[in-house]
Amino acid sequence: MRPRAHDRFSSEVQLDPATVSTFAYSSGDDNPIHHDPELAARSRFGRLVASGPHTSALLLGLTAKHFTQFGPMLGLEFWLRFRRAVFADERIKLEWLVIRVTPNAKLLGDIVELRGRILGQDGRTALGAKGTVLVQ
Repeated sequence: MRPRAHDRFSSEVQLDPATVSTFAYSSGDDNPIHHDPELAARSRFGRLVASGPHTSALLLGLTAKHFTQFGPMLGLEFWLRFRRAVFADERIKLEWLVIRVTPNAKLLGDIVELRGRILGQDGRTALGAKGTVLVQ
């Protein structure tokens, strides 16, 4: 079995403030909007928000989870655009669409071009993404 153009895959994740704070600290992000509920309440967001690296890691991690069912995979390139905050207690949906699959004999696999996004609980796009992976 191989990846095909127009394939879609997705996952839902329930975020929680403790995990959001732990991830942010572990990645070197001590911005209080990820850790301090009182300060976050006074910010433009009104409550704790997840860090960009956290939400990005969830979305990119979904590509590994999906494509390793076909064989070894390697991320080659990802582009991200943050559109709005993701709240630390939000249920989010991670989605990817396969745009193109191109066999590559030199790399012994398929180059897979993707478009992805994270949808907030309100159904609005919080993060848009493009990616290219190699699936062997």
